[in-house]
Amino acid sequence: MKTELISRDISRAAELIRQGRLVAVPTETVYGLAGNGLDETSVKEIYEVKGRPEVKPLSLMVPGPEAMELYCRDIPPQATTLARRFWPGPLTIILKSRESIPQIVRAGGDTLGLRCPDHPMTLEALRLAKLPFAAPSANPSGAPSPKCAEDVMAYFDGKISAVIDGGECGIGRESTIIDMSAAPYKILRQGALSEEAIVDALTEELTVIGITGGTGCGKTTALKELEKRGALIIDCDALYHELLESDEPMIAELKANFPGAVVDGVLDRKALGRIVFSDSDALLKLNAITHRYVDMALTERLRQHAMAGGSLAAIDAIELISSGVSKKCTATIAVTADRALRIQRIMARDGISREYAELRVDAQKPDSYFAENCDYVIKNNSDHVEFINGFDRIIQEVLENG
Repeated sequence: MKTELISRDISRAAELIRQGRLVAVPTETVYGLAGNGLDETSVKEIYEVKGRPEVKPLSLMVPGPEAMELYCRDIPPQATTLARRFWPGPLTIILKSRESIPQIVRAGGDTLGLRCPDHPMTLEALRLAKLPFAAPSANPSGAPSPKCAEDVMAYFDGKISAVIDGGECGIGRESTIIDMSAAPYKILRQGALSEEAIVDALTEELTVIGITGGTGCGKTTALKELEKRGALIIDCDALYHELLESDEPMIAELKANFPGAVVDGVLDRKALGRIVFSDSDALLKLNAITHRYVDMALTERLRQHAMAGGSLAAIDAIELISSGVSKKCTATIAVTADRALRIQRIMARDGISREYAELRVDAQKPDSYFAENCDYVIKNNSDHVEFINGFDRIIQEVLENG
């Protein structure tokens, strides 16, 4: 067999693949050994030419995200998000396979990897062939991956039908592989696309609802409704106290800035309070430090939620606006209630006197502050059902508007 070197006639390469022949194709990472991914005979030849064990599944090259529905099922919206963000590009996404994909491609499993290569010649071949390419790297198993047509010819001249000469690959490193067939999602191979970029993309697509309002307004009721919808609930006050107990870098920074507030690695909250509540500059410094660490912890929890397949999260914070946490939110919702009702609620809830309850309520932001700074304000004076119905209408609007 004479191996053709194709530099212009991409239709020739597409036709060879449609005939069941093998053609090496360029990508932005390395050259791939392409065959008809729907033809068992072609795929078997790929295994034989490479010397690749048939227990190792192959991925399919496709021309774009629209191909997902053709070859895969039970596709999470997060997979579509990554495909739209990074395809064409060095990312292979593993999903549940449709039964129409030959078992030899899947190595007998029920999942399938899809990849859209960022090379104009190979994308053109995919469009002309109108079928997916099974295309592992164009090298004998165990040998270095080829970065140019000459490398491929050195391996397979006379053993495959053709090589598309697309020049030298720009990256020279395999694609990153992420398994999204089940949550949590897993990076199976770190390649040319960083895990951080993938997690960032998924986190940016989260719908994050910020819930705020004074004590006794009924934020807990609203949060329970979001939890029913599968939302991750993050209580910033609880997170802050957790960090005070366990975050060593934050405790070390507090020790350095507030002498006497940390003894033997343990924060003395009363000592810290004596320092900051009599010194406005010290209080500002404390808030700057703690807000920074809370922000980092919030970000990490949202990232973990995104990789776990989550799509909705809620952040509960009295200082949602002033702390800057609202910038992480898709929408902010303030829950308010009349002063007298709030006082009654916290007296019953916390077992405190009316006088102390009044002091707590009056020390917090007025309703006008929330109206000026939040996307939505909902009053919780009415009965439980009416409040829930009103809150659900707001959430539905946020979800529909994205």
